[in-house]
Amino acid sequence: MKFKLPFNKQQKQQQPIQEAPKENLVRVAHATDHFIQSIKNATNHPADLIIKSLPPNLTVIYIDNLVDDQTLNHDIIANLQNNPKETPEDIEISLSVPEVNESSLLRETVESMVNGSVVIHVDGYTKVLLVDIATRESRALSAPENESQVIGTQVGFNESLSTNISLIRRYIVSPELCNEKLKIGRRTNTSVSILYMSGIASDQMVNTLRQRLSDLDVDQLLDSAVLAEMIDDNSLSVFPQMLMTERPDRLCDALLDGKVGVLVDGSSMAIVCPQAFTEFFQSQEDQNLRWQIATFLRLLRLAAFFISVYLTPFYVAAVTFHYEVIPQAFLVPLSESRALVPFPPIFEALLLEFIIELLREAGARLPTKIGQTIGIVGGIVIGTAAVQAGITSNILLIIIALSALASFTSPSYMMGNVIRLIRFPIIILAGFWGFYGIMLAFCFILIHLIRQTSLGAPYMSPFYPPRMKEIRDSIIRMPVPLTAKRPALTRPKDENKFEPQPVKPEKS
Repeated sequence: MKFKLPFNKQQKQQQPIQEAPKENLVRVAHATDHFIQSIKNATNHPADLIIKSLPPNLTVIYIDNLVDDQTLNHDIIANLQNNPKETPEDIEISLSVPEVNESSLLRETVESMVNGSVVIHVDGYTKVLLVDIATRESRALSAPENESQVIGTQVGFNESLSTNISLIRRYIVSPELCNEKLKIGRRTNTSVSILYMSGIASDQMVNTLRQRLSDLDVDQLLDSAVLAEMIDDNSLSVFPQMLMTERPDRLCDALLDGKVGVLVDGSSMAIVCPQAFTEFFQSQEDQNLRWQIATFLRLLRLAAFFISVYLTPFYVAAVTFHYEVIPQAFLVPLSESRALVPFPPIFEALLLEFIIELLREAGARLPTKIGQTIGIVGGIVIGTAAVQAGITSNILLIIIALSALASFTSPSYMMGNVIRLIRFPIIILAGFWGFYGIMLAFCFILIHLIRQTSLGAPYMSPFYPPRMKEIRDSIIRMPVPLTAKRPALTRPKDENKFEPQPVKPEKS
């Protein structure tokens, strides 16, 4: 799969306007036999191609299982049989289907047919009618599995683009909600929708995202996660620059803050951009809790991030090079726990981390009931056996388990995978250079994060560039009366959500 990256990486030269291929201008044959044969050749003679002849001179062609059978039989075929018409204009007037289009191009006719349209051809005319009665199977709406919450709505996106857009419009009942549709993929022709609020979202960000999507040149697009990687500012970075969410309320909240959303047909995850680093540790449930509790949970998640990334490297560095930082009361238990371990601390830590990742991956890929059993029983059995066999120390086993537990607190699955990955190079640096290796890794990650952008916006906002007023509503969830301003990250047209100081009624 090849795709172009014309944004922020290389200057795209102006290309001369090319004429449309001749195959796109092939006209519809006026004779019925020639038209049917051209349709069969264009679709490679599929087994589910249905061709029906209706008197006196009509031919109905469609692909089975892509159209609504009830609408086809009652509103189209029955109507044409009871009220026979001889011209496309008369047929179009007689049909009671909402969307009926005309076309005289063969390629346009075939594309509409594979999208669920019924083709009506009248013998002797080079114009056909395209009746859109497409039906798309989709699962029923259910609660989000990866972003569950106790307080708030319990409905998530499914794989139907029209259903997902209807969910958004139920939350935002406003004509300012814009929905732009385009097709991506030369062979899949996947429908993609760009959602934003016209009176709030920045025109520059919307145009940038629209340009990136329209410039993609790919064969296929099957999921929104693949699309997010294609349009990232830096697709080589391990840190996600766009948020993937399956909650319609979270997408609506982002749209009302001036952000832009992308929905992909066939995917249950929406893309939200731009996104700051600290926002990956925020949950939509924070908006439904009291501000003191929501602030505590945000601080807990950020603390868990540092615990998960740096606790095991700190142990490896302290045991290998810096015994002086260990409290004297812990020296005796630590030396006793490591007395029978034949491996150095770095190998011991990497071995346990590898075992934890094996258990986590096995629990995720197996069926739900078996996966939970493997995760719990496997961890207890392997941990106990490893300590009794002298392969590892019990203190390191506790540290590894605490680090793995802390990595699950991230509300974003993408950021949780990043935490799992970056622990390994930091452990290696700590095993070779001690605290100097940990500081080297910290500086490298910090510089890398500062250099990142999300749809042109600074990734480390509001810390870099520093915006002191924005910090209070990123780590700390301020009370609702103090959140009148929209975040400066999105550069919104309308900065105020409501009046900062509402007028109080006078007492009588």
